[in-house]
Amino acid sequence: MLHLKDLMQRDVVAVSPDLTLRELVEVLTEQEVSGAPVVSGNKVVGVISTTDIFDLHEEISGLSPAAGEGDEVELTPRRSGGGRDFFSDAWEAGAEEWARIASQRDWDTLDAYTVADVMTRDVVSQPSKTTVKKAARYMLEAGVHRVLVIDRGHLQGIVTTTDIMRAVADGKLKG
Repeated sequence: MLHLKDLMQRDVVAVSPDLTLRELVEVLTEQEVSGAPVVSGNKVVGVISTTDIFDLHEEISGLSPAAGEGDEVELTPRRSGGGRDFFSDAWEAGAEEWARIASQRDWDTLDAYTVADVMTRDVVSQPSKTTVKKAARYMLEAGVHRVLVIDRGHLQGIVTTTDIMRAVADGKLKG
């Protein structure tokens, strides 16, 4: 039986809650990942993904034309669970979506937001001894594309849907 410890990526890209969203996009692009755990000190305090960034961008872009430069924008509290698959797919499709956003004037406002402002605070995690089948079910029900592997409060790794699909394709998972 395959467990998360057998599949997890141990070299996890983690980010600080204090990063601006522009800095975050640079990290995600450089590391070629679509999301990362948010760590303060040694504690995982949330998860940030491209979905969170696109949701903020969509919210900002949806402002009424009457909203002025100095107007405050109140963000809707983050929902728990996964985001919309469309935005995850857009990330996977390449840099075209980032280029579209960067060409709009709202992109500059992302310097005003930090990871802490938009991250998902409900961390989806499982211990390393969890079976891959159980974790896959958990991810499906939570509507997420990644699960953090945490043992005794410490981040050990991350398993994504791609990791699970690779295990299936390689014949590592048996019915």
